[in-house]
Amino acid sequence: MAAEPGPAPDRAADPTAARPADDGGSGDTAEAVAVTPADPSAPRGFAGWRGRRPFWGGLLVVLAGAEILFTEKAPMRMVIRIGMLGLAGYVIPALMVLCGLLLIFHPVQRVFYSVLAALATLGSWITSNLGGFFIGLLLGLIGSSVAFGWLPDQPRRRSRRSRRTSAPGTGAGAGAASAPGAASGSAEATPA
Repeated sequence: MAAEPGPAPDRAADPTAARPADDGGSGDTAEAVAVTPADPSAPRGFAGWRGRRPFWGGLLVVLAGAEILFTEKAPMRMVIRIGMLGLAGYVIPALMVLCGLLLIFHPVQRVFYSVLAALATLGSWITSNLGGFFIGLLLGLIGSSVAFGWLPDQPRRRSRRSRRTSAPGTGAGAGAASAPGAASGSAEATPA
């Protein structure tokens, strides 16, 4: 005898998925069920989407690659070009733009993309007008570092103002408990 299969694994783990309402066994489940998010204070829309990926790091890497590409196409009299007619000067910034877009739209592989973006940024120092005259170089290094350090599924931080007003131990007796000799087991304590 075969057992009935349960819900699909992807829907079973999703707390926001719509579930049929238990209306006492009437069997009428055609009504729409309101979906409530797991965390009502979580941002929605673009802010929520942006919070689930290394958005700012990816954006800085894209801007760095675009700036370096712009300096390659800028009408200047003295432009440094090496290699096959400056081909590397176009490939490396294009790789940076690609890594930045992949950081934004595919954050699962953020470590690989951020390391690749950092290496491409350092390579632009040689191949692309000193990394876009240092501007693109700095943007790329900062963006790849931010993307590398980003961690998924972190709780929202409270603002400084709310931390300051609700900090435990801010009363008058808080200083006595943290005084250096007040800990148990100090040398001055005598047994009773």
